[in-house]
Amino acid sequence: MMIEHEYFMRAALEEARLALAAGEFPVGCVIAADKRIVARARRVNSTEGRCNEIDHAEVVALRRLIAEQPNLDLGTATIYSTLEPCLMCYSTLLLSGVRTFVWAYEDVMGGGANLPLYMLNTLYAQMRVHLFDRVLRDESLRLFQEFFRTGSYWQDSLLSRYTLAQAVQPEM
Repeated sequence: MMIEHEYFMRAALEEARLALAAGEFPVGCVIAADKRIVARARRVNSTEGRCNEIDHAEVVALRRLIAEQPNLDLGTATIYSTLEPCLMCYSTLLLSGVRTFVWAYEDVMGGGANLPLYMLNTLYAQMRVHLFDRVLRDESLRLFQEFFRTGSYWQDSLLSRYTLAQAVQPEM
């Protein structure tokens, strides 16, 4: 299972690298089903002048998937994201039927995967999810560190300070 998670996370990391190269927040996402990638996306509109909080990689990927494969059972899909999904993305994906989430780097500021579903109203309380964290964490951390050294989005935030204080293992 871990090899499969790493395979798909590498594809999400490639999307994150493309986002970073475009000056965007380096979040990449792929959605996998039946052992293949069915959608991919990266964070867009995180730069000054165009910044919005709707175009997160997970939402962009979900929109693409629904447009291209509207009949796919999202209960069979797994989300791979380079950053722990935020509360907006997590709840959107849950309501869409996704139950398996894999991410590389923890979002200490806005991560939504620690939401105690069992304590919420019935709609959420009955959901059973599978969460896998820290898959290729250092590779994702490096991208976020590079971004926070030069980018403008979320500068001087808790996430920025936490990220820049993290040590990473040297690449082999």
